[in-house]
Amino acid sequence: MHAQHAARPADPLDLVELDSLLTPDERAVRDAVRTFCDRRVEPHIAEWFERGSVEDIRGLTKELGELGLLGMHLEGYGCAGMSAVDYGLACLELEATDSGLRSLVSVQGSLAMYAIHAFGSEEQKEEWLPRLAAGTAIGCFGLTEPDSGSDPGSMRTAARRDGDDWVLDGRKMWITNGSVADVAVVWARTEDGVRGFVVPTDTPGFSAPAIKHKMSLRASVTSELVLDSVRLPGAAVLPEVRGLKGPLSCLNEARYGIAWGAMGAARSAFRTALAYAGDRVQFGRPISSFQLTQAKLTDMALELAKGTLLAFHLGRTKDDRGLRPEQVSFGKLNNTRAALEICRTARTVLGANGISLEYPVIRHANNLESILTYEGTVEMHTLMIGQALTGQAAFR
Repeated sequence: MHAQHAARPADPLDLVELDSLLTPDERAVRDAVRTFCDRRVEPHIAEWFERGSVEDIRGLTKELGELGLLGMHLEGYGCAGMSAVDYGLACLELEATDSGLRSLVSVQGSLAMYAIHAFGSEEQKEEWLPRLAAGTAIGCFGLTEPDSGSDPGSMRTAARRDGDDWVLDGRKMWITNGSVADVAVVWARTEDGVRGFVVPTDTPGFSAPAIKHKMSLRASVTSELVLDSVRLPGAAVLPEVRGLKGPLSCLNEARYGIAWGAMGAARSAFRTALAYAGDRVQFGRPISSFQLTQAKLTDMALELAKGTLLAFHLGRTKDDRGLRPEQVSFGKLNNTRAALEICRTARTVLGANGISLEYPVIRHANNLESILTYEGTVEMHTLMIGQALTGQAAFR
């Protein structure tokens, strides 16, 4: 006979008890980020989204640095040196508040800081990483161009030698943090292949006009980078990498965080729909008592649990032995697609209220339309997985 276990009350937000997979230290990280977001950002985020600007983004970035969230998975130079799971949990909580907030942290830590940490000179690391980790400086990452998204090898931005200097010319597009950044990691064609450059944004010829009229990621700074004969010293180049493997390895770091973050947006939408369905009365009963509404809630709960479990597994694997690119694609593709469907379903549960910024659902849904295609479109991640399955590269 098996011993009878004491009945535990069910947590509607975690029926399969995924929380039991976390260590006490991991729960502490999760709770600290959640508390910060609830106190500092949640009261203002709908207004920032509606207005299309973040109030005191420099102050907010400094607070994120004080909490240890910027480059938190990197070692040394003032970085927290935390695990991949810790970083993933932070991304989940940040994006449960807003995708723009997670994007700020992700671009700072997994793109700009990671590039310098992995490929920079000791001088570049010592100059920039402590300030970026503390949030007293903001970084951005210039890879995407107006005519070069999924095919970065076709980039037009070019760097040429002029004596001991480098001179950069070109344009980058859809750059998070661009117009508030103090430093940009810019990738450019050279005679020696694609190289990365550490570009202080006060360098003559550099400008970063903000991109307006967005209907997604409105609580996030998105910019164009303009490089008009930007002259840099020879020491500005990242010395430890050549070719597209440099920027693509940075993107894999950020895409890993997206697999977690998307589940945060989904959790927020599901939690809102579950609470709303219990309160909203039609035909004399709460709509949560109707079969079709319960089917929607069940489907959302299933996809949320599966996606979160996948993120957990990828995090444990990353900490244990690292991830292959197709594994990162698996998480990014599945979880962004599932999160968007959860948000759309939650919107239907809320009816007309689902389009109101009084609730977070339409904001998350709009944000996820960007998350679905940035840092790798559905098509590209599908074909990355397809290549791993078949051994055939369908996009070359």
